[in-house]
Amino acid sequence: MNQYDIIIIGAGPGGLTAGIYAGRQGTKNLIIDKDLAGGLGREVPEMENYPGFDNISGLELIEKMKAQATKNCDLHEMEEVTEIAKTDDKYRFTVKTSKDTYQSKTIILATGSSHRQLGAKGEEEFKGKGVSYCATCDGFFFAGRDIIMVGGGNSALQEALYLKNLGANVTIVHRRDEFRAQKHLQDMIKEVDINTILNATVDEIKGNMLVESVVLKDTQTSELKEMPINGVFVSVGYIPHTELAEQLGVNLDESGHIIIDKDQKTNIDYVYAIGDVCVGLKQWVVACGEGAVAATSAFTDIQ
Repeated sequence: MNQYDIIIIGAGPGGLTAGIYAGRQGTKNLIIDKDLAGGLGREVPEMENYPGFDNISGLELIEKMKAQATKNCDLHEMEEVTEIAKTDDKYRFTVKTSKDTYQSKTIILATGSSHRQLGAKGEEEFKGKGVSYCATCDGFFFAGRDIIMVGGGNSALQEALYLKNLGANVTIVHRRDEFRAQKHLQDMIKEVDINTILNATVDEIKGNMLVESVVLKDTQTSELKEMPINGVFVSVGYIPHTELAEQLGVNLDESGHIIIDKDQKTNIDYVYAIGDVCVGLKQWVVACGEGAVAATSAFTDIQ
């Protein structure tokens, strides 16, 4: 059986950074991800707040990080972890995947999150037929077409700007009376003249084979209004992936995120957690910092 000092589950920005640090410490390490390395980071159209780069896409930065990580540790993509069991052995954890079984002295959970859905009528029916959760994946198909971006945070406004740049006719729909996004993003929305509809939610998505309209509900008056549209892009938050954490008995907060201390330790000995699955600020640079801390903590604890 393959044995490791540290197994990192998830190859997003935090997981890749943990792999870099773990390998440079001289330990034997493995990163496992059920998809391609990068997770939701691959979908970021452009970043202007990652140190060292005035502007870089998530995909480009992930490829740079992946190349660096694979110099320092093993990386298994497209391999899903199905079970983690604690043992009484020197290698405290048995990790079962869709392809193999491994043992490890420590576990770093970097399992990330997935897009939260609207819960609107017709949303499931029109996924991939005009409903999208990834502007960089699907935006190209909507050049010159009328679309809405649902959400009011940084990601929603960033993706709206990206879609506008592709030539789409974008309207941002947000359920509150003001955006939660950073001020510079709000200023950019005004500069490029992107339409906004505040105090509104999507009640229904309608169409035949493809999306043709949405029914918006006024959050103050409950009035319904149908709006012709070709596409619905959604950015309303994320759901943390904590299934493996729950298997191990890791404590979660009331929002369902993993609780960690300053060393990224959970309540279970030799289990650490980083990135979007944890309590804290959901930012790329934060996940990277947490990855460095967790790898260092794991290395210290097994000495």
